[in-house]
Amino acid sequence: MNRPRAFVSWSSGKDSAFALHTARHSGLADIVGVLTTINETVDRVAMHGVRNELLDRQVAALGLPAIKVPLPYPCSNEVYEQRMAVAVEAIKAQGVRHMVFGDLFLEDVRAWREARLAAAGMVGLFPLWQRNTRSLAYDMIGSGVIAHLVCVDPRKLDRGFAGRRFDEDLLAALPADCDPCGENGEFHTLVSAGPMLAAPIPVSIGAVVERDGFIYADAIPEPRQ
Repeated sequence: MNRPRAFVSWSSGKDSAFALHTARHSGLADIVGVLTTINETVDRVAMHGVRNELLDRQVAALGLPAIKVPLPYPCSNEVYEQRMAVAVEAIKAQGVRHMVFGDLFLEDVRAWREARLAAAGMVGLFPLWQRNTRSLAYDMIGSGVIAHLVCVDPRKLDRGFAGRRFDEDLLAALPADCDPCGENGEFHTLVSAGPMLAAPIPVSIGAVVERDGFIYADAIPEPRQ
């Protein structure tokens, strides 16, 4: 059976990275590219706040082409829909009809994605769907994934977690009401190493700042050797 060709909705974080890895190695899909939204005002990955330069290094380590969707900030739903529609048409022009997402258990988010995809004549794939998130977090770490928390919602998690490495010590320190993978928006990550990347991306954690109600840790790409 031929595997469908698919793009990955790439956030720069651990869930999209592990979804890519799982889809590829389970035979669910043949991954042929990634799609990322960019806050064009600050030239960073939307929501995660990751520098565009780091995104480029991730894409190079994935060995995949990328489609970047620039979005203004703030961005109206109308503008978002228009720009995403252009990106989706570019994907479909390559004969691709499937999109991989790293969603874990939020039913409303998945339903919204599937409705938008169906309207565009595409299908969503969710390789991590309903996996136990604590076990999944340990599986990610055990696979060699290195990630850091680059965005924290201080309403859900102490701001002191911003910049910390996503590892077993962090999982042990998370409060009981915090999802181990941050699926409820407690935190977002940057992946700098793992089985989906051809080589690690050296990064350091710089300034931690508050913007628009979120705490951001600036991940800085280190010079190439």
